[in-house]
Amino acid sequence: MSPSDNLALAKLLQLASPALPVGAYSYSQGLESAIASGVVKDAGSALTWIEDVLRLSIAAMEAPLFLRLYKAWRQSEVPEAQRWNELLLASRESAELRAETVQMGYSLAQLLGELGEAHPFDAWDEVSFPAAFTFCAVRWGIEPQAALVGYLWSWAENQAVAAMKAVPLGQAAGQRLLSALSPKLVDCAARAADIADGELSNMAPGLALLSAQHETQYSRLFRS
Repeated sequence: MSPSDNLALAKLLQLASPALPVGAYSYSQGLESAIASGVVKDAGSALTWIEDVLRLSIAAMEAPLFLRLYKAWRQSEVPEAQRWNELLLASRESAELRAETVQMGYSLAQLLGELGEAHPFDAWDEVSFPAAFTFCAVRWGIEPQAALVGYLWSWAENQAVAAMKAVPLGQAAGQRLLSALSPKLVDCAARAADIADGELSNMAPGLALLSAQHETQYSRLFRS
């Protein structure tokens, strides 16, 4: 690998790191509600839940939109990036999931300013996390497939940590979850590149219902 490739890798690790100050650790994306309802109760059911969210909610909508956002930024088409950003926000399954991606997108945009990186987000009403993440990926020379795998890994790691806290699961069980998910993340990223505009789909009614219930859940650790 060339020095520029290694730098891009380091930047991707920075974006995917749990230390990135966007508040990802405070969200479970519906998993906590699934645990409270009894849908998720052990390592096996946690893996099934996470795989279903990946397949039904992320693989056919968020992942291909991520690549469209990346392409728009790479071609300096800001209006096109805004269009895909608005579609992504409209696709969120519940109010709290929509608020989550907006909060994380805002936090990443704020971080860019603190790092001295020029960005267009001050003029936007709302910024989704994928829109801010892909902007960084293009600006820092990270290739699109690598950026998407890193984004998906960050999501999966957060899901595993949420399961470890709330099921609860041990650390070894959390690592087994991630080992099982890793090839599916790579496959999801590869397939996202082949999804046409007319094939974009987000159909996860269980996630939508449980996330909506989570908004009024009496006791909870996470914001979603």
